[in-house]
Amino acid sequence: MNTPLKDAPPSTLPAVTPPEQLPAVLPPAPEPEKRRWLKPALLVLVLLIGGIGAGLWWLYPRGGLPPGIAFGNGRLEADEIDIGTKFAGRIAKLLADEGDVVKAGQVVAVMDTQDLQVSLQRAAALVLQAQRIIDEAQANLVQQDTQVLLARQQLDRARALVPKGFETREVLDQRQQQLDGALAARHATIARIEQAKFAMEAATHDVRLYQVNIADNSLVAPKDGRVQYRVANVGEVLPAGGKVFTILDTGYVYMDIYLPTLDAGRVRPGSDARIVLDAYPAYPIPCHVVFIASQAQFTPKDVETKNERDKLMFRVRVRVDPELLKTRADKVRSGLPGVGYVRTDPAVAWPPFLQADATK
Repeated sequence: MNTPLKDAPPSTLPAVTPPEQLPAVLPPAPEPEKRRWLKPALLVLVLLIGGIGAGLWWLYPRGGLPPGIAFGNGRLEADEIDIGTKFAGRIAKLLADEGDVVKAGQVVAVMDTQDLQVSLQRAAALVLQAQRIIDEAQANLVQQDTQVLLARQQLDRARALVPKGFETREVLDQRQQQLDGALAARHATIARIEQAKFAMEAATHDVRLYQVNIADNSLVAPKDGRVQYRVANVGEVLPAGGKVFTILDTGYVYMDIYLPTLDAGRVRPGSDARIVLDAYPAYPIPCHVVFIASQAQFTPKDVETKNERDKLMFRVRVRVDPELLKTRADKVRSGLPGVGYVRTDPAVAWPPFLQADATK
């Protein structure tokens, strides 16, 4: 017979843990939906505000500008000059490479001129041949002048003796024929000399032509500058006009900016200007205005303005002073973005951050 539970010994009953001492086995309750996107939204907002602030700092000048100074954004540019061949041919030598600074008249490449050298030698030989013909003919002319003189004297003597009966008329005719033959030979020699002179002149012109063509096959830099691109290599055969190098004219460095009608109407060619590059904000570059467009146009897409493409603008070109570039040509970096400032009122002084120091 089973013993009732209530009659069991106390030691055999299971221990019961109070509810407040039970371990928490359930996961914590999820956070509200708002808290999930609150932090990313705040981060995006901070980045947006920072971007707007940076853009405003870049678009607007530091510390503001006094009335009488206009500005626009642009990129520093330098004229590109292509150096190409005048004649079709093969590149024999390259004497410059990308990044090299070259001077006006410096040879940067040499084309193969073996065929021109052969033609030059042939033309020079024709000049010598014509000169020898002239020398020989002139020597013959001296001899023929003597023969003409002798024939003339004999004719005169026969004419004097025939009336006296000491010479026959037949002898007189012979003396006349001798004089005519000597004169004809003399005229032929003179004609030969003239022909040889023309031949020598033509050969001399050929020599000069081949010399010029050979010189033109030495490609030279037309201006001081820096090699921007090399588009051909030694051994390549190029057609006439084939491009070998592109150089930057470091003597003509400029920035095109776009100004609204009110500012552009007050700008004059020669007006004082400044360029401040983003890479060198502490070094304003002295410039002057060299060109103002006669017609308004929409601002190009790559140029940022305060009013994005909502108005017609005038293109204004400001050029870096050439005297400044003579000693700083190696520092020209085409394509750098920056801001161009133009003084529309000559009486207005440049603010401190735009006062250029030519010694820097």
